[in-house]
Amino acid sequence: MDALETLQKWVGEGRNIVFFGGAGVSTESGIPDFRGAGGLYGRKYAHPPEEMLSAGFFSRNPEAFYRFYREEVLRLSAEPNAAHKKLAAWEREGRLGAVVTQNIDGLHQRAGSERVWELHGSVYKNRCVRCGRAYGVEAVAEGEGVPRCACGGVIRPEVVLYGENLDPGVLTGAAAAIASADLLIVGGTSLVVYPAAGLLDYYGGDRLVLINRTATGRDDRANLVLRASIGEVFSAL
Repeated sequence: MDALETLQKWVGEGRNIVFFGGAGVSTESGIPDFRGAGGLYGRKYAHPPEEMLSAGFFSRNPEAFYRFYREEVLRLSAEPNAAHKKLAAWEREGRLGAVVTQNIDGLHQRAGSERVWELHGSVYKNRCVRCGRAYGVEAVAEGEGVPRCACGGVIRPEVVLYGENLDPGVLTGAAAAIASADLLIVGGTSLVVYPAAGLLDYYGGDRLVLINRTATGRDDRANLVLRASIGEVFSAL
């Protein structure tokens, strides 16, 4: 039995599947990552992308932050791909317990998934830093310059910027979901970003599946490794 057949068998037997995904899940919807082909590091900017998406840069130069954010981060025309749709279907069938994602694009929810732990927040959630009023993504996407609340405060995306901590409640929920999984599928991530990658340590089962185009630091701990794109694998399931 080859790796794909084994995965198909495990999915068929799964009653509490959890999927942990990274940037590779969204690149197949046309959203660039940092280091891959066509990624943000391959483009010329006055500052490195990680600096421009840092809390310090946001504070020092909000105009440049929002210019970069609108041009490179907000990809509102992107559509869910085969992986997003398959995971949503598994949830409807009662076999998927949760999705844990490092992505901020909201594509899992747009595909129909409801139990999603967004480790790094979402572009669709925005809030005034002064009065706390909530805003949709349009408040940031439309217009130019720094978006302002009716009270005059800056409207900030509820995403985790570099240099900021992850939400403790989200981390706890994601860890609990992973710990209870009977099948943990990890896809589209090289597992180098912490503390997100450390969540895999909460899984104590014997059906850990890693799907990625390149090797990860956890390959030797996986029970099944598929060196392929997320879309190829999920289209075949």
